[in-house]
Amino acid sequence: MSVLAVHAPSNHAPPRPPVPRGPLSAFVIAALRTPCRRLPGHPPVGESWTTDDFQLALYLCYELHYRSFAGVDERWEWEPSLLGFRRDLEDVFEQGVRDLVPRPGSTSDIATALWDMIAAASGPSLSTFVAERATGAQLREFLVHRSAYQLKEADPHTWAIPRLAGEAKAAMVHIQADEYGNGVEAAMHASLFAETLVAADLDPAYGAYLDRLPASTLATVNLVTLFGLHRRLRGALVGHLAIFEMTSIGPMGRYARALRRLGVPARGWRFYDVHVEDDAEHQFVAAARMAAGLDAAEPGLVDDILFGAEAIMAIEGRFTRHLLDSWESGRSSLLYPLSPTGTGTS
Repeated sequence: MSVLAVHAPSNHAPPRPPVPRGPLSAFVIAALRTPCRRLPGHPPVGESWTTDDFQLALYLCYELHYRSFAGVDERWEWEPSLLGFRRDLEDVFEQGVRDLVPRPGSTSDIATALWDMIAAASGPSLSTFVAERATGAQLREFLVHRSAYQLKEADPHTWAIPRLAGEAKAAMVHIQADEYGNGVEAAMHASLFAETLVAADLDPAYGAYLDRLPASTLATVNLVTLFGLHRRLRGALVGHLAIFEMTSIGPMGRYARALRRLGVPARGWRFYDVHVEDDAEHQFVAAARMAAGLDAAEPGLVDDILFGAEAIMAIEGRFTRHLLDSWESGRSSLLYPLSPTGTGTS
């Protein structure tokens, strides 16, 4: 792939902390505004992982392992008392996700099982709606939702690399190298998505829209970070990435058509066109080499691989239903809507 001659300016500054949405996120934000210290306690987590407050609190804890936030003492990343709070959040979130997905069945061929899982999936298609019916405002909302992950694309999955070996590791490195533009900044998929945001008159800064993102969107990022940060969930992370790559081509092509239909300049298409091209190969690398390679090396992880695959489909299904239900009822899918023109950050 050729290097882009023009690309969105890099923005490496950490974002500002968001506005709290309840006692859990307020607890984290209040802590992060102070020098790192041992916290005396934390508010009760409860049992509901679907609220905006819960997902934002978990996202805040996780973001300390990515870009963090402006003015935050970097020692908070490994402060045991904050990690204890995060663990309580994770326990509720992981159990909630496990309750959503069916128990994995036995399989002698993990690649075939993953393809069968995809073939059996049902539910509305977000990419078809966006390609055929979305308005310009709805397309921009969709891009804002996806910015939560796409501006850090590949980073959560990369945590698996030192935890894998052999064919599974080689296959993941193959996929991730393309995700990172094979060492060219302007060709990194995160850079290409920043281009898409600029072309759609949106802010490409990392974290610019965090205050607008609902729980269903934050959960899509929190899920992959949960898998990425825990070695015990490396199989789930491989299953997550496998489904991510194996289901990409059709939707990415449809999103590219939507951008063209709604008049977004050509620089905004490249992110989606590149995925259609790259994932034509990645889908087979992910299934036949990465997932199958891990199953061959560590057959005890097959249930985890299938869990990760089912989990991304379930959480993405919730995300899809939120957007489509909002749009069908004439509401914004964001916590508060974008401005009609400009970057929509005001």
